[in-house]
Amino acid sequence: MQLAAGPVSLRPLRRRDRGAWQRLRDDNRDWLREWDATMPPGEVTAARSFPAMVRELRSLARHGRCLPFAVLHEGRLVGQLTISNIVWGSARWGQAGYWIDRGHAGRGIMPTALAMAVDHCFFGVGLHRVEVAIRPENTASLRVVEKLGIREIGLAPRYLHISGAWRDHRLFAITVEEVPRGLLTRWRASSGTA
Repeated sequence: MQLAAGPVSLRPLRRRDRGAWQRLRDDNRDWLREWDATMPPGEVTAARSFPAMVRELRSLARHGRCLPFAVLHEGRLVGQLTISNIVWGSARWGQAGYWIDRGHAGRGIMPTALAMAVDHCFFGVGLHRVEVAIRPENTASLRVVEKLGIREIGLAPRYLHISGAWRDHRLFAITVEEVPRGLLTRWRASSGTA
């Protein structure tokens, strides 16, 4: 399965992405460090290798619990977007998380990727709601949800362990009723790329 809008595309993250993914992470270590989740003191879970991470994400995807995407620009890996913690039953929602290469940030790639992923969640998978949690200091990530018009729903104190401490996050959410023609259509209209 692949989703595409112009030069931006999403496809499942694959084990053979290891080299390109690792180079991106290495090149962007300083850019991503303060936003990456860390293990709290006392956590015994060992750091995962890239193949182990992909295996785990694929297993969760097979069980309908996550959608792990490689973000591509003009066919080249530039980031990752994952819809995780998918809940079915009466909830039917998931959480979006994403990162992008610093050299590709601010070019509309991640808003396009997130809009495609949300539309796939709503119209392909059958979810009702997608949430995004963002640290208040992460202006680049906040700009993504702002560009897409995803509304803020509150503040989650000490939400995730990131960069060595429990960090507050601003919460954003969108439901299928808010974008009956799709979030990508709304994004294209608002950005003048329709």
